[in-house]
Amino acid sequence: MGKTKGMVSEFKEFVLRGNVVDLAVGVIIGAAFQGIVNSLVKDIISPLIGAITGGVDFSGKFLLLYEAPQGADVSTLEAAQALGPVFGYGAFITAVINFFIMAVVIFAMIKAINSLHGKKQEAAPAAAKEKNCPYCFKPVDINATRCPYCTSQLDNQ
Repeated sequence: MGKTKGMVSEFKEFVLRGNVVDLAVGVIIGAAFQGIVNSLVKDIISPLIGAITGGVDFSGKFLLLYEAPQGADVSTLEAAQALGPVFGYGAFITAVINFFIMAVVIFAMIKAINSLHGKKQEAAPAAAKEKNCPYCFKPVDINATRCPYCTSQLDNQ
């Protein structure tokens, strides 16, 4: 019985730890953000690439891995997949583009957050954790009452 209670409290401590909650929030935001990036690629980037390359749309590109029956419609990826296996390299290219766009946007966001975080730290300097011993001038913890080097009595001012 005591072992179960200990396990439950350990699990509760693990789940409520700040890093796990931060990770969960990050995963949820990342999933929502993925929809935005997919739309950016599908609706903006892919048409631009298509315009630059003369109307090429990568998402519908594929190679048949079978011999199509006479008169069968294999003009679209979905129709070709219905008849047999296909090598859908266009979907892979689109996924790679999605990944790179996602990586660039996340990098830019983290860079911005880090720069804001750095400015906050500069604005509020950290409290001193050490002081110098007035007798031997070695660094001593701010709460120390005696110097560990020369054993002098220190003032706690």
